[in-house]
Amino acid sequence: MRWSLRGNGISGARNGNASAAGGRNDHGVSGGRRGIGMTSARTRERLVQRLRDQGLSNPLVLEQIRNVPRHLFVDEALATRAYEDTALPIGYGQTISQPYIVARMTECLLEGGAPRRVLEIGTGCGYQTAVLAPLVGMVFSIERIGALLERARARLKELGLSNVHLRHGDGFQGWQAHAPYDGMLMAAAPMAIPEALLAQLAPGGRLVAPVGSETGQHLVRITRRGDDFHTETLGRVSFVPLLKGLG
Repeated sequence: MRWSLRGNGISGARNGNASAAGGRNDHGVSGGRRGIGMTSARTRERLVQRLRDQGLSNPLVLEQIRNVPRHLFVDEALATRAYEDTALPIGYGQTISQPYIVARMTECLLEGGAPRRVLEIGTGCGYQTAVLAPLVGMVFSIERIGALLERARARLKELGLSNVHLRHGDGFQGWQAHAPYDGMLMAAAPMAIPEALLAQLAPGGRLVAPVGSETGQHLVRITRRGDDFHTETLGRVSFVPLLKGLG
């Protein structure tokens, strides 16, 4: 799932048995691999300042945007654009999310406290996963496109993120084996949130997702209160649809 601003809305693209490895660190990956000349602290700080100017304020989230080496998650030919606030293609009709929407969704999920267990629907290249993982207890991430999942696994292992577990699977079904989750993020838009996901959301848990058709979608945050679900609408967005099955 990945995204870019369109007018007053945001657009994104991403579809989504195993675990990816390594503990939390400062993302001190060897810098010579990609994006030479475009990964400096100054370049990253410019991106963070742009997100601040757009109203994002959670210091922990902004620090993750600053620290996560986004150039590792894009093709080498696009590495010089890695720290632009824009979505970029990653193959298979998918894109890496715009940093603004990654930060926005993460902020929305963290409001009210950091979840212990988060289910992510749509691993994609793993960038959102890498931003989120150091801020929560555990991340369980599902991706329907096997080749993207393996790329993400390699990158997340390189970053040493041991609290991330990956699965090649159908996002409509969630990941019942590790439920319930007190946080969920969705990287593609269903017409309505699948019942299986709502059933796997813990009482008090929060789900942040785009919902609607390709011609009209909104980002929502759903909070479970017992057997009831409270929905907040957070703004217009444009995502690829959530697809069933494996790719």
